[in-house]
Amino acid sequence: MADNISYEHSVQLDVRKCTGCTNCLRRCPTEAIRIRDGHAVICEERCIDCGECIRTCSNKAKKAIHGKISSMERFRYKIALPAPSLYGQFDNLDDVDFVLDGLIRIGFDDVFEVAKAAELVSAYTRQYLKAEGIARPVISSACPVIVRLIQLRFPSLQENIMHMLPPMEVAAKLARKRALKEHPELKPEEIGVCFISPCPAKVSYVKNGFADYKSQVDEVVAISDIYFQLIGEMSRENDVQVSTESGMVGIGWASSGGEATALFNEDYLAADGIENVINVLEQIENGNIPSVKFIELNACPGGCVGGVLTVQNPFIAKARLQSLRQFLPVTQNFLTPEEEQYIPEMYLFDELPEYKPINKLSDSIVQSMRMMADIHKIKDTLPGIDCGACGAPSCRAFAEDIVKGTVTLEKCPILGKERP
Repeated sequence: MADNISYEHSVQLDVRKCTGCTNCLRRCPTEAIRIRDGHAVICEERCIDCGECIRTCSNKAKKAIHGKISSMERFRYKIALPAPSLYGQFDNLDDVDFVLDGLIRIGFDDVFEVAKAAELVSAYTRQYLKAEGIARPVISSACPVIVRLIQLRFPSLQENIMHMLPPMEVAAKLARKRALKEHPELKPEEIGVCFISPCPAKVSYVKNGFADYKSQVDEVVAISDIYFQLIGEMSRENDVQVSTESGMVGIGWASSGGEATALFNEDYLAADGIENVINVLEQIENGNIPSVKFIELNACPGGCVGGVLTVQNPFIAKARLQSLRQFLPVTQNFLTPEEEQYIPEMYLFDELPEYKPINKLSDSIVQSMRMMADIHKIKDTLPGIDCGACGAPSCRAFAEDIVKGTVTLEKCPILGKERP
């Protein structure tokens, strides 16, 4: 993972549909997009797979590459991991069991709720926050976009990232363990785990692993892909058995603030939407943040319900989940006194992936200082209006591109007009 070039992204560009407009250019949080030769170009080293370009592209030239449910046919035993945000996609849903039953009807052999794993992660997070020697405020590691954003743009905050695996990963581990226990005739390689995802970042997480950790998920399928299959199978006339193992806490993770409120204290901060997240991270880096113990950050507006692989408007989905939660207990997953003594190793990860910070110009400090001086010098000669006509998101980014040798000063159309 130290080699950025080897990173496999889930957000990709369809050049045939791109008109070279600057919508994505202006909204990319890591300045990973440039306009070259009449179309967008995505810099892989800077991309965090947040899906913001997919959200803002009016030409649908940006797309998310993800798995297909048909790919699960290679496994003898198929397990579905529904994200809590899946439940918010359906109108008048008053029982999660209809969704779980629908997943079985479309071909899965078992369903393990990510909401159940979220409740367990919440319980162990409460223990994590009591530990001595951890950097505060603790920043949630549940959203892979946030983890990669911090490493690329706010490397000084890496030590604040909580070393807890996301609920999706915990659910995959527990699901495999349960399958092997209940079906001893199965071999580990015959069990396939499929996460039903609201966002493309989870696809990248599974494809690339996490430092030396390999994901236990085999396929990531979009909620939007599986939605219509489920609609066709979900019916109130079905004889649905009670099988849900989650409560208000787990399903609450689908919306911004759900993870933080599950800690059962008020010493937290929650923010959603990539621009708001960046603002919060800048405040933390500058030491201008209130004294809180835990910070929950979601790249998507509204939380996971706002992911670009969902179907429903995030505000409608959030309202539906609020209605659904009133029929549920607070939680169905409590820790025993013995379990409360320590956090099991299966919930934790050791190392963060190694990425080169995007503000690092060179491995040589001397060379970096020279390049930085050149960037400031060139920037002072530019118009400073950040029009994007040069193909870069700002005059400062354009100056950096010039110093790196990827473009020339003549690409600035305003300076070109001013010259005789």
